Amino acid sequence: MVKASSLFLRSLLRAGNKQQRSVARAIGTLLVPPKPKPKRKAKPRLTPKAVTVATSTAPLKSKPAHPMVAARAEGKWLASHYAGSSGGNPMRMRRLGYWLYLPDRSPAQTVAAPSLPLIVMLHGCDQTATSFAAGTRMNQLADSAGCAVVYPQQALGTHPRRCWKWYDRATQQGGGDVPLIVGIIHQVSAAYPIDRSRIYICGMSAGAGMANIVALNHPELFAALGLHSGPIFGAGHSTIGALGVMQHGAGARVDGAIEEMLDKRTVSGSGAVFPPLPTILIQGEDDHVVRPINQIQLARQAMLVNALPADSVEKLALKPGNRRRHGYQLRDVYRGRKVMLRVARIAELKHAWSGGDGKVAFNSGRGPEAGKMMLDFFSRHRRSA
Repeated sequence: MVKASSLFLRSLLRAGNKQQRSVARAIGTLLVPPKPKPKRKAKPRLTPKAVTVATSTAPLKSKPAHPMVAARAEGKWLASHYAGSSGGNPMRMRRLGYWLYLPDRSPAQTVAAPSLPLIVMLHGCDQTATSFAAGTRMNQLADSAGCAVVYPQQALGTHPRRCWKWYDRATQQGGGDVPLIVGIIHQVSAAYPIDRSRIYICGMSAGAGMANIVALNHPELFAALGLHSGPIFGAGHSTIGALGVMQHGAGARVDGAIEEMLDKRTVSGSGAVFPPLPTILIQGEDDHVVRPINQIQLARQAMLVNALPADSVEKLALKPGNRRRHGYQLRDVYRGRKVMLRVARIAELKHAWSGGDGKVAFNSGRGPEAGKMMLDFFSRHRRSA
């Protein structure tokens, strides 16, 4: 009898371990979409200016994952890192690498506009700074718009799939990687002619979640915010919790998470008035990784952040699709004549950057071009002194 009971218990234990491994695999699959099958590699088309190591700050030891990133972009492609405390703990020093793109400008352009807007781009899981730049083609767009672009890169030591921990409670409160990303922005702004009234932050997926957190904790730093396929702010608080947010949103936390941020700012004495944070939200209707319910809830949070009443003036536009782009809906919410919230819902788009380089993972070659949409929205906003 004892032997039979022992065998039964061991079988239960084996079954339990097997189930636990199955759940772990499911979470890993759902939290980050699987990488597409590798395609035939094309020979990189490098220009003499494609990859340059920064001399004004310490260079990174690692090599770029995609050396073709700056092909057809004529500016400087620089690599560096920022070293600082993590999570507000001065005893815990960390390094965070980043890549910086500076557009090629003629002497006349430099004289006419001596300072540059700065776009902060945060990649998603299983991406690097360089693959994100390659897929979004933001360097080429920045050349045309005359913008500098900085790409912080999550360390493998922090997350094995380079995910920003947007679901971590301490990070949401301004700890974790937040001070390191802010440190990079200050370092770049001090080393190069950056217009501090025109600093913008955006991201994709986990990078969108992180961009939102950085902006909400440091709203005085940014003129506008852009989120592509991002999760709602203020929920998750664990890996399994993050999975639930990505699939179902977090209806119970929509208002409360923002109210806590506003109250925190008041209690800290940093000012009772939360500065405006114009926001653009881009989402694919067929995204099964971060489902569209998140965009609906993010729009509600953006309304609260910007103190936009429910009866704010809105304009709705429907853009038909064609062979080169998906159809999409554009909803603009105004304060006076200024668009404070833009919500783009793109038909048929899955979990991918819209209108990017379709040969790079997590990018859809079919438009509309999210990069152009972001830059157009950002160009309408400048942070007041």
